Amino acid sequence: MEAGVLVPVIRALQAAFGEAEVNAVVGKTIREIARAQGEAAARQRPVAKMADVADRFVDGVLQEGSLIVDIVEHDEHAFGFNVTRCKFVEMYEAMGARDLGFLLSCNRDFAMFEGMAPGFGFERTRTRMEGASHCDFRYRLGGPA
Repeated sequence: MEAGVLVPVIRALQAAFGEAEVNAVVGKTIREIARAQGEAAARQRPVAKMADVADRFVDGVLQEGSLIVDIVEHDEHAFGFNVTRCKFVEMYEAMGARDLGFLLSCNRDFAMFEGMAPGFGFERTRTRMEGASHCDFRYRLGGPA
């Protein structure tokens, strides 16, 4: 629903002020919102160990169905999964706005996780939104993935 409102607004702003300028402002704003949401989530349910990270995903977004994943690692030091189907990609494609999907959705991931679990590492080198066969989410205890 939010994307259905944001996409036409962003398209109008891009036409009026330029794609690069608008995308920079939108991207920064999305990351700031995501970081604040991550911080709020951490206050509600602190993240102290890798099991806390895994539980948030397994009990949250991985359970609700918008991402179909293969969990590739899950132990006390690491948690990782590959997204093999992403309903966000499908939604943005149906809207004719896959080019905005990364900006509005994938762009949130790093900032959200930094806010939620400072001191943990997160790496993602590819996304389905950008045309890869899968997204590779990797989380590590104590620093970069």
